[in-house]
Amino acid sequence: MNENSPKTFQINLSNLSFWLAIAGIVWLLGAVGLGWLVNGVLILFGLMILIPILGVFGFRWWLKRNIIEDKCPMCDYEFQALNNTEAECPSCKEPLKINNGRFQRLTPPGTIDVEAVEVTAQTIED
Repeated sequence: MNENSPKTFQINLSNLSFWLAIAGIVWLLGAVGLGWLVNGVLILFGLMILIPILGVFGFRWWLKRNIIEDKCPMCDYEFQALNNTEAECPSCKEPLKINNGRFQRLTPPGTIDVEAVEVTAQTIED
């Protein structure tokens, strides 16, 4: 490009002619009495745009309500899981059940979980 030449402004009308042709077809269909067809197509395009947007917001709302962050009862490793499901601790591989927003050990039937409590020794004098 020659730097000494004056800069010109060019307008590309190829896109404009496409949109004018679409507007002309829509106007012609409306004039003939097929406005319901145009409305149906516009509603279809509107739904094609609106449904994915609503789906993304709905999915985010569902995730916000169902993702639980808690600590593993065995190793105190904090991680996230879905509520009312079963998961495995990424740190200690303990199978866990997520119920009401809390992690619980998934134990076989008949297993009794106990917690050890440290008791200090006291001497009794007679």
